[in-house]
Amino acid sequence: MTTRTTQRIAAPQSVFKAYVALTKPRIIMMLLFTALGGIFLATGYIGAPLDVGVMLVVLVAGALASAGANALNQWLDRDIDEAMSRTRARPVVVGAIPHSHAIAFGIGTNIIAFTMLTALVNWQSAALTLLATLIYVFVYTIGLKRTSTQNIVIGGAAGAIPPAVGWVAVTGSLDLPAIYLFAIVFFWTPPHFWALSLLLKDDYARAKVPMLPVVAGVDATKKSILLYTVLMLALTTMFALTGAVGLVYLVSAVALGLLFIYYAWRLIRRPEIEGAKPLYLYSLLYLALLFLAIIADSLYKVSWHGWI
Repeated sequence: MTTRTTQRIAAPQSVFKAYVALTKPRIIMMLLFTALGGIFLATGYIGAPLDVGVMLVVLVAGALASAGANALNQWLDRDIDEAMSRTRARPVVVGAIPHSHAIAFGIGTNIIAFTMLTALVNWQSAALTLLATLIYVFVYTIGLKRTSTQNIVIGGAAGAIPPAVGWVAVTGSLDLPAIYLFAIVFFWTPPHFWALSLLLKDDYARAKVPMLPVVAGVDATKKSILLYTVLMLALTTMFALTGAVGLVYLVSAVALGLLFIYYAWRLIRRPEIEGAKPLYLYSLLYLALLFLAIIADSLYKVSWHGWI
C-alpha cells in the first residue's frame, strides 16, 4: 500500500499532460467531427451560408463539455481504471490530478460550455450538450457500466448527441435529419465498442465490468456485432430518403457499410478474437469517412447554390 502511494506521488507527469490525458482528446476529436458533420448537413439542407462563428462556438463548447464529461468519468471509474492494464496510468489513478480537481474541472467546463452555447448560439444546442454529459455520467458511468451488458448500447446515446447539436445550432430545431444523425452514431457505437471489448475481455473481467464478451461470451458478442452492422447499413441507406443527403453520401454509405459487414462476418468466421482488432480499427475509419461523406455532400449542395 505504501509503495503504491509513493508511486502515485512520484509519477513523472506534468500537470499539463495530466489534464490533457484527463480529457481523453482522441474521443473529443471524434465527437467534434460528428458535430461538424451536423453543422454542414444543416447548412446545406436549409440552403444557408456557413456561419463560421456558430461553428467555432459549437466546436469550442463541445470540446469543453466533452472534456468535462471525460474528467468526471475518470474520477468515477478510478477503481475500474486501476484494475485494467490499459487505463491504470490515467492521471486520477496515479494521483497526478487530485479527485477534487477532476470534479471541479468536469463541472466547470460544462458550465462554461452551457453558458457559451446559450449566449452565443441557442438554448436548444446548450440543452442537448448538457444532456450528453448527464447521460454519460449518470446513465452510463454510474447507472449501467457496472450492472448491465447493455451499458454501452444505452449509454452510447451520449456520444450520439454531438451531430444533433451541430444540426440544432444551425436550425434551432430537432428535425428528422438530426434524429438520423443521432441514430447512426447510436447504432455504430455497440459494434465499435464490442470489438474493443473483445480485445480487452480479460481486463474487463478482472475489473468486474459486465461487458458483453465477459458475460455472454465471445461468440454471442460476434453475432451481436454482425447484427448491428446490418442494421447500420439499413439505417444509413434509409437516411438518403429524407432528402438531406444526396448521391455522394449514398454511394459512400453503402460501400462503407458493406465493408463493415465484411469485417464483422470475417470476425465470426475466425477463431476466438482473431479479427477483432482490424474490425475495431475499421470502425473508427468508417465513422470518419461516413461523416466526411456527409460534409462533402453538404458542401456540394452549398456550392451548387453559389455560396462557396
